[in-house]
Amino acid sequence: MSRARVAILTVSDTAAADTSLDESGPTIRETLAGAGYECKYLLVVPDDELRIRHTVQTWADQRDVDWIVTTGGTGFGGRDRTPEAIRPLIDREAPGLVHLMIAASLQKTPLAALARPVAGTVKDTLVVTLPGSVKAVRENLEALLGGGVVDHALQLVKGASSRMLHSDVPGASAAPSVHSERHAHAHHHHHHAHGHDHHAPQPRSTLSHDPSQPVTTRHRESPYPLVTVDEALASVLREVQPLGSSEQPVTAQLKGHVLAEDVYAPQDVPLTFTTSVDGYALRSTDPPDIYKVVTSKTHALSEPLPARTVFRINTGGPLPAGADTIIMVEDTRLVSTREDASDADVEEAEVLTLVQVPAGENVRAPGSDARKGDLVLERGQVLHAAGGEIGTLAFVGRRTAQVYTRPVVAVLSTGNELLDLQDPKPMEGEWGGIWDTNRPSLQAALEGMGYQVVDLGIVPDDLDAHVAALKKGLERADLLLTTGGTSMGASDLLKPVIERHLAGTIHFGRVKVKPGKPTTFATVPTPGGRSARVPMFALPGNPASAIVTFHVFVLPALRRLGGWPEARCQLPRVRVQLRDSMRLDPRPEYHRVVINAGPEGLLAYSTGGQRSSRVASLSGANGLVALPARAPDGPSELKAGEVAEAVVIGELQMQ
Repeated sequence: MSRARVAILTVSDTAAADTSLDESGPTIRETLAGAGYECKYLLVVPDDELRIRHTVQTWADQRDVDWIVTTGGTGFGGRDRTPEAIRPLIDREAPGLVHLMIAASLQKTPLAALARPVAGTVKDTLVVTLPGSVKAVRENLEALLGGGVVDHALQLVKGASSRMLHSDVPGASAAPSVHSERHAHAHHHHHHAHGHDHHAPQPRSTLSHDPSQPVTTRHRESPYPLVTVDEALASVLREVQPLGSSEQPVTAQLKGHVLAEDVYAPQDVPLTFTTSVDGYALRSTDPPDIYKVVTSKTHALSEPLPARTVFRINTGGPLPAGADTIIMVEDTRLVSTREDASDADVEEAEVLTLVQVPAGENVRAPGSDARKGDLVLERGQVLHAAGGEIGTLAFVGRRTAQVYTRPVVAVLSTGNELLDLQDPKPMEGEWGGIWDTNRPSLQAALEGMGYQVVDLGIVPDDLDAHVAALKKGLERADLLLTTGGTSMGASDLLKPVIERHLAGTIHFGRVKVKPGKPTTFATVPTPGGRSARVPMFALPGNPASAIVTFHVFVLPALRRLGGWPEARCQLPRVRVQLRDSMRLDPRPEYHRVVINAGPEGLLAYSTGGQRSSRVASLSGANGLVALPARAPDGPSELKAGEVAEAVVIGELQMQ
């Protein structure tokens, strides 16, 4: 199988700290490239089980590699966790490949018996773990590549016919294999035992609980790996790509869009010699004196300016023929005026010039602002509401521009306990319910940023209602945003609906952050829809958690969908001086603050209690101080006066 695509993952604390020390990964790349494989990725991660699993899962989900090869972490050391990281992802094990590698290494050293390799498929990707030493890597690759074993395996994983492939393998065509006969016989009986309506088994990568089963079968611990904020953001920006573009008229409505083309000046700006001030056009040889005044109403621009005459001109106006300089109004004095038929003073007749002005003074030459063909705005430039970019388009005469489509966002809240503030439905029993805070606050944030919002309302804790609401959102929006239903409750249905009813892929289901641990990000295929797949964020139900995670995770996705350059999708971060002490948590935390700008720099004031359900902690907040996780032997708080990094989520205030 020529040009199979390979991803290589080196697992090593040492190499992760200094990638120049990685020898095994480059050895794999060199060997496989020489054998005709396309090596798409080479990555180094530390001996961290979650990082390893997350990386392999991500590569498999992307479906742009055929074979994932890891090196390192397969021994008996305390930090050797590669098998434990990958084994839960395996859909079908490949014990034969494991035996092949161990047998090859045992011919070289009996210590190979201590290796713990894993091999199998994750979705439609082959995964094989190799030892960490360069010598063992070469031995294992020699065994795997010999006789076309891996090529044969990759073709089978991709769905090739086993019978046809076996006919090309030496010794396999002489007689039908016992395995083939037994497999066919077993399948025959399976077919008749279950009839024609049996379903394909759920792949092991489906981690959500089955809501059709009794509540006693639900997970007691989340099966989703706990990823870091950086890993989560990397996943979001990797999976979300810009929407299409269209040509739009250059009006104020373009604010917030992103250019999908490079913009070149269609002509020189200005086209001819023009003035940069209000004044009078004249010749640089004209000395201070009294001159007759003419205007565009009394003198054609193409006619040479007569002697002892000045041409009154306003900023931006073209110079008449024969004039080469401009004297400012401030350097002249009115001498006389002309009267109309009613004897009213209506126009300047003569002015006295006080100075002689050199050639070119206060004059803009043709093309001095932009020459025809100059690049004036680059693709990826955000057209800000401040107006500078839209003004530039108008300045060079662009009537239309190609811009990326701004995403439409569908918003819903989940939970039987929620009441719509404008249309409350009575609750059964004595408990009156709680107001739906998240939907109006998120809608306000989105519309304030210029995004169109589809309000899907409150969805009860019912499987069919969830499926119907989400399908409606998939049809009408470019991004789905939900709150609630992401944690470990028996009625938390979003993850099962995404995986089991919408064929979606959950890229992460937990984040190591406070607030917002249950934050979930998925993509859902939408064949024939607005786009091939729609990103979806299921945020926690607690109001503060929802708003914080919206700014940290959802806004970068929205910006990326709208064509923002990847490097600019996250909100800006600034250094602030803390005016209040802030306790540290075992998880990294975003502490809500008010940032004021004063003579001492940027000062951050806590908004008070930071409980995730306390939405009042966001009232007036324009920043999130990124507190580090508390180290076992480190301080328990950041003290007032210390400096920390903060995410800016609103307009900065003056002290």
